[in-house]
Amino acid sequence: MQKRKLGNSGLEVSAIGLGCMGLSFGYGPATERSAGIALIQAAFEKGVTFFDTAECYGPFVNEELVGEATAPFRDQVVIATKFGFQDGDSKKPLDSRPERIRAVAEASLKRLKTDRIDLFYQHRVDPNVPIEDVAGTVKDLIQEGKVKHFGLSEAGAQSIRRAHAVQPVAALQSEYSLWWREPEETVLPTLEELGIGFVPFSPLGKGFPTGAIDENTAFDKTDFRSIVPRFSEENRKANAVLVEVLGQIADVRGAARAQIAIAWLLAQKPWIVPIPGTTKLHRLEENVGAAAVELSADDLSAIEAALRQITVVGDRYPAHLQQRVDR
Repeated sequence: MQKRKLGNSGLEVSAIGLGCMGLSFGYGPATERSAGIALIQAAFEKGVTFFDTAECYGPFVNEELVGEATAPFRDQVVIATKFGFQDGDSKKPLDSRPERIRAVAEASLKRLKTDRIDLFYQHRVDPNVPIEDVAGTVKDLIQEGKVKHFGLSEAGAQSIRRAHAVQPVAALQSEYSLWWREPEETVLPTLEELGIGFVPFSPLGKGFPTGAIDENTAFDKTDFRSIVPRFSEENRKANAVLVEVLGQIADVRGAARAQIAIAWLLAQKPWIVPIPGTTKLHRLEENVGAAAVELSADDLSAIEAALRQITVVGDRYPAHLQQRVDR
């Protein structure tokens, strides 16, 4: 697989990474540990060198899974993890106090079975802690050799600038896909100006644009999508036109919808590295295959024209979680 550099940081990773969250958390019952390890190791064999986790995925068990799975080839991969929630629990309040960041770093190093965190993200901007203090704490951890690079997740342009002034931000991780294009307004121009890489999570729109979900899909009660407005039965029915359009483009190219969606992201900027997640080997192979799909200028124009005719219905987060997104 081709490699990409995340902005000016010098951090080089595979053009497509693996979001590991869904193996343990967020999308229904956790995958059996041995199967999760096998999937992560299969991703590496297929050229993936960028693995994304967080202390709150589980909590904690996803980091342990990633640590065990990547141990045989640790020096050949980049591992990203995150801090930012009280007690490592995403259902609890945000907590990016310097002492908490340090505690997370130490615990994550142990769970990941490593001596350094390649990319350490603030999971969400904490309005109660100046972002300069957050950046300064990570800067200290970098100087101590425990962290290699600093990242932010779901941060707005102003926060990115303030943090970057204290410690260069290597990458921003936020949702971005054919289904959610808000980052194009102010975030992407800011990243380009500052030389910061972009790591889109949910590049496949949490599964919907791939055609794997329709108005009749029933979500497990532990599946995050069961509380997301955009995934209500009514909104899934209304948004089906996007799946149809993507399918038409994919059929012409002889590719899967997922591959077109990922290839579209890769075509936006050379410093964008999407991290699709999956629990299934055949989906992993499909996602990784997107790196070989090159969309022409005509393809991109056709997609753009089609998207202009579509209004995606429904908020991407329930109200209580939307409040945690920085502007």
